[in-house]
Amino acid sequence: MNNSEILKIFEDSGALLRGHFKLTSGRHSDIYYEKFTLLKNPKVCTKICKMIADEFSGKDIQTIIGPTLGGVIIAYEVARYLGIEAVYSEPGESGRILKRGFELSPGEKVLIVDDILTTGRSIKEMIELCNSRDADICGIGLMLDRSGGQIKFDYPQYSVGSIDAVSWSPEECPMCKKDEPLTQRGSRVH
Repeated sequence: MNNSEILKIFEDSGALLRGHFKLTSGRHSDIYYEKFTLLKNPKVCTKICKMIADEFSGKDIQTIIGPTLGGVIIAYEVARYLGIEAVYSEPGESGRILKRGFELSPGEKVLIVDDILTTGRSIKEMIELCNSRDADICGIGLMLDRSGGQIKFDYPQYSVGSIDAVSWSPEECPMCKKDEPLTQRGSRVH
């Protein structure tokens, strides 16, 4: 599946929404990718997760880590394809934490996965979490990079799909200047 095909899946499934949206990052955009429209469809979700798993197979990865909420599904499916375990990071007071008995050991080889990359905040928080446990980060796998490849990390990075989706700070948002109604669909409240 190439980039055009994955973006077509978003559009055909109704996961690509148009309007005035407040993103999880706090920025505003005229398009929103509703990942759960894809994640609720096992046939599509497993194809995407298999592509991430295939990209990182043979790297001796021991554990997949993903953030709650959408990252849980992706982490589980990628781990299933690689035949290893997945752990899930949750929001804490400052950054991501492990709960529910999940642990990472020093030197443990991990793959970080996430659904939609916009500013990289969740990925940065998971990198900090892994580094705080002295885990060895082998790479980052993403369902969709809406930065168009502009946000890079110091680890091998693979995105199933990539698009340069424009977003603005609330002060710069042209839709705010026109008083268009704002919709917030993300999981973080700002």
